[in-house]
Amino acid sequence: MRLLGFLALLGVLQAPADYTVRLATTKGAIVIAVHRDWAPRGADRFHELVTSGYYDDAAVFRIRPGTWAQFGIAADPKVAQAWRGKTIPDDPWKGVSNKRGTVAYAFKDPNGRTTQVFINLKDNSASHDLSAQRPNDAPFIVFGEVVEGMDVADALYSGYEEKAGGGIRAGHQDPVFEGGNEYLKKNFPLLDYIRTARVVIPAPR
Repeated sequence: MRLLGFLALLGVLQAPADYTVRLATTKGAIVIAVHRDWAPRGADRFHELVTSGYYDDAAVFRIRPGTWAQFGIAADPKVAQAWRGKTIPDDPWKGVSNKRGTVAYAFKDPNGRTTQVFINLKDNSASHDLSAQRPNDAPFIVFGEVVEGMDVADALYSGYEEKAGGGIRAGHQDPVFEGGNEYLKKNFPLLDYIRTARVVIPAPR
């Protein structure tokens, strides 16, 4: 598994067309089916991060209750900071809507996706999809969908909402990048965590 991550870093491996990732969280398992044709660059990066162990022990640090659950800052601040600037180009909009259970990257600027992703806990298509009403707003490009464990995603601790780092665009994540899990566990002890993230089986279509 670690070898796959190393090869991905070298640009040797492209993610499978479809694959499945199991997030073993402190509340239970969440299974995400990833489809490369929805967002090739996003799917490749997620596969790279999972196979390299990046998400292991990472906190689900930002949850807006009933709206989304966000994770993707590594437990080790050295690792998190090393990846913070490793952006990937945007994927084109393929029409896959940000409905409940879909997964997309959080970002601030165009071509600015890195490691942080979120699970839509409701249908967020009105605010997150490409829209004629918001032609200048870059959409959140879906690359996967939860196929098992939405009840777990709904149950992740959400009491801190934006306080444990918040979103990328708010500009308050520096303490998390600098302090990692030590900072989060001291200041936000009720957060849930991803114990492990693993590619398990090809995704069903």
